[in-house]
Amino acid sequence: MSTTGSRGPGLPGGDARISTDALLALVAGGDNDAFAQVYDALSPGVFGTCLAVLRDRDHAAEVTQEVMVEVWRTAARFDPELGSARGWVVTLAHRRSVDRVRSVQAQRNRDQRVLDEQGERPFDVVAEEVEGNLDRDRVRQCLDGLTATQHEAVTLAYYGGRTYREVAEHLSAPPATVKSRIRDGLIRLRDCLGVAT
Repeated sequence: MSTTGSRGPGLPGGDARISTDALLALVAGGDNDAFAQVYDALSPGVFGTCLAVLRDRDHAAEVTQEVMVEVWRTAARFDPELGSARGWVVTLAHRRSVDRVRSVQAQRNRDQRVLDEQGERPFDVVAEEVEGNLDRDRVRQCLDGLTATQHEAVTLAYYGGRTYREVAEHLSAPPATVKSRIRDGLIRLRDCLGVAT
């Protein structure tokens, strides 16, 4: 890019290939034209570095802008004896990209903790346990209200997981009698528990 025509006060008139290091020194002095050339020369590499770390074009574009603003503000910190302008700016880009990854992950962790805390409702768990205990107590009381033969038949069938035939064999009673006991017992349980039919 030629520096003639719109060159700033520090740009040499005839050198179209002034080094980025030298341009960065001019940026440190507040030279806008030098910064435009630094931006054109280095922003594609900055974007590539950001994209490699962030894997997201929008985030990479944002961080690229942040890095280039940082270059404008802190150009005086650049020391050519420690490395090239390109190396310095790419290092800034890498650091800022890693910071963005950490920031995004930290936000995700905070959001997850909030969701986890919202999901953990101790009073809901307690309420469910209390309700379950009350239901079991009511069922026990209603079972105790059955006749001994109904209680035994219902318990074997529903808590023992046995068929009518297995209950009949266990009780040495005819299957029809067992069916009748279970049916009558269930009707009494339903009435006791207030279950609508």
